[in-house]
Amino acid sequence: MSPHAMPLETTRHHLEDLLLAPGTGATPIQLVGSDEDLAAVPGRERRWVEARGWKPTAGAVLLVPDEAGGIAKVLFGTGGADWGQQTPMLTGALPGAIPAGDYEFSGALPDPDLAALGFLNGCYRFNRYKSSANEEAKCIVLPEGADRDRILAMAEGVYLGRNLINTPANDLGPAELEAVARDVANTFGATIKVTEGTSLLSDNFPLIHAVGRASDRAPRLIDMHWGAESAPKVTIVGKGICFDTGGLNLKPGNAMSLMKKDMGGAAAALAFAVMAMRTKLPIRLRVIVPAADNSVAGNAFRPGDVLPSRNGMTVEIGNTDAEGRLVLADALSLADEEQPDYLVTFATLTGAARVALGPDLPPFYATDDDFADAMLKAAHAVGDPVWRMPFWAPYDKLLKSSIADVNHISDGPFAGSVTAALFLKRFVKKAARYAHLDIYGWVPREQPGKPRGGEPNGARALFEYFSGDRNA
Repeated sequence: MSPHAMPLETTRHHLEDLLLAPGTGATPIQLVGSDEDLAAVPGRERRWVEARGWKPTAGAVLLVPDEAGGIAKVLFGTGGADWGQQTPMLTGALPGAIPAGDYEFSGALPDPDLAALGFLNGCYRFNRYKSSANEEAKCIVLPEGADRDRILAMAEGVYLGRNLINTPANDLGPAELEAVARDVANTFGATIKVTEGTSLLSDNFPLIHAVGRASDRAPRLIDMHWGAESAPKVTIVGKGICFDTGGLNLKPGNAMSLMKKDMGGAAAALAFAVMAMRTKLPIRLRVIVPAADNSVAGNAFRPGDVLPSRNGMTVEIGNTDAEGRLVLADALSLADEEQPDYLVTFATLTGAARVALGPDLPPFYATDDDFADAMLKAAHAVGDPVWRMPFWAPYDKLLKSSIADVNHISDGPFAGSVTAALFLKRFVKKAARYAHLDIYGWVPREQPGKPRGGEPNGARALFEYFSGDRNA
């Protein structure tokens, strides 16, 4: 791991410092949802509100001074009584609007865990490359009824995912991604196996090798196991393309500028793993990450090539810029051999998904309706939204190849996210349930609890699903 990277335990200790024990003397944060709530503010404070022209719109913050010129309290606008359902992470707007210090929520919260988590997520800053970035801490007291361990686990996973995505590719290649996975495994006592370079060929991962062979940074398959053998088998596969030039179908510059985030699926998979292992979820967790660069060189794979895959299916290459589904195909074949109860892919897979649903709402595909319904509810509950899309079988014919078993892209401009999902589904035969999240992995405009930059979309939603009794 690069000497500038933050080890997992360092992140944990940082977050523990931000979440204070009850009883700590702290500045109160009063939630104000309406003008009626505002009318209940004491007279002197209300005159200050009126003088400032402040309104309790969602995310609005007003510092109320005391007689000595300090801060007596913070007024925080929620925009209405249902803010906990509409914007569960709204408290993430606070850290960017208040000075350093210790704070605590006064009054009832719709979800104490998410109120604290939103605050912690809003505290995140990626300052790894800043020469002077000594921000004073903004801390929150653990709200009454909140689960400290659960909050810290979720924040720790999110911070790890964001750090990975935000790190530029010169400091995060396949080897560095492996080092982070080993740090996670060592922290929680997981086992890990890595297949690297030409060993991918001898161990029958030909598609991963084909995608990564043009880079001077060797491709690899990272395979981590954790949990009791008797527990339900949950396997997460995360796309780990550390940089995507598009290969010989070279991307234009404006499309390549954010391709450090093309390992966002791996980041989300590892983020979920941290949440699951830190809270000791009763699952048998397996995390598989095919890690590679999609580079340009004389030995790069080409449009029109026909490549073998792990499960024996031959794949015609329609475009080298659709490399993610290739590395995932071999990884899915490996995962499927174990017949997991749940098999889930996280991948920054298609631009078509962004056209359909934008950057904030990842398409979610699932073969099991009960799982899909519960996952959608979990995602909504924790403010980590997904939207179900169909494995629309009639579109499978768009992947037809005249010379191979399948073409890995469709022959037209339509339904790009659906056809990509259908391609992946071809490599899943034995898993009881399969789901695929086509994530963006990036926040283009700052939102409450989500600073601009990397975001492991879907990780908290999946964690929420498995945290209850829905996996029984």
